Amino acid sequence: MKTNLTRWNPLKELEDFQNRFSPFLSLPRRMEASLEDNEWMPSVDVAEDEGEFTITADLPDVPKDSVHVFVDDGMLTLQGERKREKEEKKKKYHRIERSYGSYSRSFQLPDTVDPEKIDAAFENGVLTIHLPKQEVQAPPRKQVDVH
Repeated sequence: MKTNLTRWNPLKELEDFQNRFSPFLSLPRRMEASLEDNEWMPSVDVAEDEGEFTITADLPDVPKDSVHVFVDDGMLTLQGERKREKEEKKKKYHRIERSYGSYSRSFQLPDTVDPEKIDAAFENGVLTIHLPKQEVQAPPRKQVDVH
């Protein structure tokens, strides 16, 4: 008697599950390689030392004039766009995995950050934002009368 064995691939099953249920769960279909423009979100590191917080974001192939950093109401936001290179008619793409398009990342600033002294530098596709700390004084204690 001959038995057919099928090799089990748990990652393939996970991909199949995600592809079947992503429309119902509003999940992006990230495992599937596609020729469409993909959403992307730059990777960031957030670090802290005694004097400051530092946010480092990887923004490969993003020109400096497409990098925007702003602070609004205690929220730091990074925005920009990585545009797709012009499509060449003579090339036939078999796989496109790099993502393109607009991005936006926001971070709630702690009270210890001095928003007036935030500084950002962009070099070699890496954005580094320095968020200096300030000393925060506790509000004065107020006695509340109980009736």
